Amino acid sequence: MHAGAIAGLIAAGAFVLLVLLLAIPLLKLGKTLDEATLAIRKTHEGATPLLSQAQTTVANVNNQLDQVEGIAKGVNSITTNAAALTSLVSSTVGSPLIKVAAFSYGVRSTVRKRQDQQAISDARHARRTSRREG
Repeated sequence: MHAGAIAGLIAAGAFVLLVLLLAIPLLKLGKTLDEATLAIRKTHEGATPLLSQAQTTVANVNNQLDQVEGIAKGVNSITTNAAALTSLVSSTVGSPLIKVAAFSYGVRSTVRKRQDQQAISDARHARRTSRREG
């Protein structure tokens, strides 16, 4: 055997060893990819009912929102009517109440002035009487 043939046999043996060492991670990688494929398939199968239930839930929520919208419109109508009624009552009752309050203030003011004038008149009369007697 020549030295070149021995070197070729050593190189071939090293190459076989290298292929065997690389084959182990490749086999493990293949198993990992198989497991990942299986997990993705199961996830896909499980996602279909979830998406269907989510679609049903969204439809129910939309129905509820339609009902709430109707209620909100009713409340808005009631609020508008209450505001109009308040304005009507305020203008109907408020104006006469203001007039009654102004009239009562005028009456009280007049009565007070007359009482003051009467008190002044009584005081003058009492002073004149006391001067005449005195």
